[in-house]
Amino acid sequence: MSDIPQGLLYTEDHEYLKDGEAGVVFVGITDYAQGELGDIVFVELPKVGTVFSKHDSFGTIEAVKAVSDLYAPVSGEIVAVNDRLDGEPALVNSSPYGDGWMVQVRLTDESEKAGLMDAAAYREKVG
Repeated sequence: MSDIPQGLLYTEDHEYLKDGEAGVVFVGITDYAQGELGDIVFVELPKVGTVFSKHDSFGTIEAVKAVSDLYAPVSGEIVAVNDRLDGEPALVNSSPYGDGWMVQVRLTDESEKAGLMDAAAYREKVG
């Protein structure tokens, strides 16, 4: 069974949002998503300062068996990128909600978070 922590928000595309400093959120993929992908071998992430709208592709994640787009769960500006993933992409597998986070985003519109799922709704979605 996948780890689905309380207190995070989740998307239909299996990204999560974790609150950081005021107006900034951590974004990564869920434990369920990394399990479905298998061993992560490469993660392509945007540069700091890049601005995305909700649902824009902000990068790709490559596993042994597939390459998938990563989608912005909210609109905002990238304020930090997890550079550790360049050399250690498997952190996404071993610690998706911890060391395997991907980007930090300064939200453009806090109200966009209202359209995301809580842990109970996401658990129901993935079974």
